[in-house]
Amino acid sequence: MAEPGFEKVAETGDLSPGQMKPVTLGDEELLLANVDGNYCAIGNSCTHSGGTLSDGDLDGEEVECPLHGATFNVVTGEVVGPPAQEGVQAYEVRISGNDVMVGPAKG
Repeated sequence: MAEPGFEKVAETGDLSPGQMKPVTLGDEELLLANVDGNYCAIGNSCTHSGGTLSDGDLDGEEVECPLHGATFNVVTGEVVGPPAQEGVQAYEVRISGNDVMVGPAKG
């Protein structure tokens, strides 16, 4: 049963630990990542120059933008390394059966 405010964006079998992919929530493109079996979602656009984060590299909880190497924490959305100075939005994620559900923005 879906929780109010949450939308199915993937199934748990879609992403193995250490993988990520772009997903759509309403009119927003997000990055969905599986970090050691925990799913997290952040905005998919780098705040430095608009690079698509899901085209970058995921290393643990950090994703690196493919354009200029800015790094973000995929759990919190915070900047980990320059040149970005502003974080990306993080979103609430719930698992319902095999469904990965993304909901409201955190904070």
